[in-house]
Amino acid sequence: MSMKFLMLVCTTGRVDADPVELDPTDWVAETSRRGVRLQGERLDDQVVVVRVRESGRLVTDGPFVETAEHIGGFDIIDCDDVEAAVEIAAAHPMAPFGHLVLRPFFGGGVGE
Repeated sequence: MSMKFLMLVCTTGRVDADPVELDPTDWVAETSRRGVRLQGERLDDQVVVVRVRESGRLVTDGPFVETAEHIGGFDIIDCDDVEAAVEIAAAHPMAPFGHLVLRPFFGGGVGE
């Protein structure tokens, strides 16, 4: 049985690397060809945080200076197990410059 993961592509600030090193085109093509990558997108820098409390709705625009972690994009991957997901994440071009967060979907899959 396969497991689906949300993979967040994160950094802790500006990445000092050649844009060619950061280009995910080959990684996307390979993981898509293998049927591992189901979906993914880069994310804009604009952030809106919504909180609902007893006093009402609080909407805050970002990004926030106090936030050390920036989420630059996401992918949904489908792997046999956690170890396979780690291998996929480690091969992402951002792995040497930032970090990738793997979160399994509750119950094992999207829409299940």
